[in-house]
Amino acid sequence: MIRVAIVGAGMAGASLAAEIGEAADVLLLEAESRPGYHSTGRSAAFWAESYGGPLIRPLTSGSGPFLGAHGFLKPRGAIHLADAASRSSLDALAAAFPGMGFAPLGRAALEAAIPGLKPGRDFGLAEPSCADIDVAGLHDFYLRRAGASGARLVTDARLRGASRTGGRWRIDTTGGSFDAEIIVDAAGAWADEVAASCGVRPLGIQPYRRNIAQLRVTPPAPDDLPLIIDAAGLFYVKAESGGRIWLSPHDETPSPPCDCAPEEIDVALAIDRLERVVDWRVEAVERKWAGLRSFAPDRLPVYGYDGAAEGFFWFAGQGGFGIQTAPAAAALGAALLLGGEPELDPAPYSALRFAN
Repeated sequence: MIRVAIVGAGMAGASLAAEIGEAADVLLLEAESRPGYHSTGRSAAFWAESYGGPLIRPLTSGSGPFLGAHGFLKPRGAIHLADAASRSSLDALAAAFPGMGFAPLGRAALEAAIPGLKPGRDFGLAEPSCADIDVAGLHDFYLRRAGASGARLVTDARLRGASRTGGRWRIDTTGGSFDAEIIVDAAGAWADEVAASCGVRPLGIQPYRRNIAQLRVTPPAPDDLPLIIDAAGLFYVKAESGGRIWLSPHDETPSPPCDCAPEEIDVALAIDRLERVVDWRVEAVERKWAGLRSFAPDRLPVYGYDGAAEGFFWFAGQGGFGIQTAPAAAALGAALLLGGEPELDPAPYSALRFAN
């Protein structure tokens, strides 16, 4: 049985380990003391078929049935909200995703759906299929499934370097030395660093910081409030339990791979943008956090064997959509890694698109 060492035990690595665990001897190497500490544990936790663009939609739509059948989705619905200046963005969104059930909303419908909506944001587009994702539950499901199939998880095993001799990788980590026929780079924000440590040319996968804050507001946000996404990309807001909200300025700030911290100015900016749209009063910022979303130069994920490095497999660059696409992406990655027949067209995501 072929041995596969997967570097990174967040959602990407855990889902792929679960998918190939019956067919391979899997070693799951995690740099932190617990899996999912970085991006997986800091997700805004929603599933939206429009998120990421038309080329991400097959992965998202392909994941929906699995997520729903296993109880990881809870209906939420979303409203893309626009003023006169950004109204054309709604038309462009609907045109980019034909047949997805978008419904235009006028001022009266918006006021009914969004209590306290101020004048100005008078145009909306409903995305009824949007849902909340149980991120922790999904990640735990994959880790347990991987473990049940025989995958071995090693934590506190940050990669120091790897070299290939005799058709095998010799892998040096802070948690010990290992060997495998195949290395999978599922290291998220550290994907390029992992590649370089293996002597593989990095692809230019860039991490970007995104801030989120949990706020207590008055009046309390209703539990059934749709996910509200500003059409101009200025913010998004999601209701949480107890009338609280999660609010993000929808920011993308380039960052080195790190345990990133939230920026006060970005949280303040998000609150200012929100208060221009609704008459809710922010009583307290109860907590705030930031996560890294990592993109390849064309903003599509990278799945497949490297064109120049034997036995090196990319499973990275999943931006902010790695949670909602996890089931379909893992199935696609498993097929490519093991020589199976993928159900989705792998060409848009192939690592070979960067071969020069």
